[in-house]
Amino acid sequence: MSKLKNAVLGCFSAASAFFLAVPSVNAQNPPKLSDPEIAHVAVVANKIDIGYAEIALQKSKNAEVVNFAKTMSSDHQAVINQAVALVTKLKVTPLDNGVSKKMMADAEKTKAMLHSKSGKAFDKAYIDNEVAYHKAVIAAVETVLIPQAQNAELKELLQKVDPTLKAHLQHAEMVQSNLK
Repeated sequence: MSKLKNAVLGCFSAASAFFLAVPSVNAQNPPKLSDPEIAHVAVVANKIDIGYAEIALQKSKNAEVVNFAKTMSSDHQAVINQAVALVTKLKVTPLDNGVSKKMMADAEKTKAMLHSKSGKAFDKAYIDNEVAYHKAVIAAVETVLIPQAQNAELKELLQKVDPTLKAHLQHAEMVQSNLK
């Protein structure tokens, strides 16, 4: 498999951890990203959420949480597949950067926290994280990634993913309200 496909398969969503990982993104001066960096941030964000879903599928006994995790895994894998096709077509290699590195480091901390919990405490921690993660991803996609994307097809893919992220957030918030 090519280096490009490995990089893309390694991640892709819409940069949720972007806001969580980089405090300056919430400030007036978000980091400036090139299209290859945007692609990598998006790839990393998708991979991170699939990783969270895998933990939930292993640990949760709650049917709503398991259903949500299955949706996250399949939907984010579908985005990865679309991203692989796009970057292959464009001959773009996603470029690692400070934002994506920070996202991965923060995700490892979150995964450790999730692994430390069980039962209802796990379910609550997982869903609370998913709500926060999707809020951050939506904000990053809409205010940083889409506006900074130079390639029309990359911008279009990010715009196409946005409604799915909003549906994920609504689903997570519904599950969250049922866990209380």
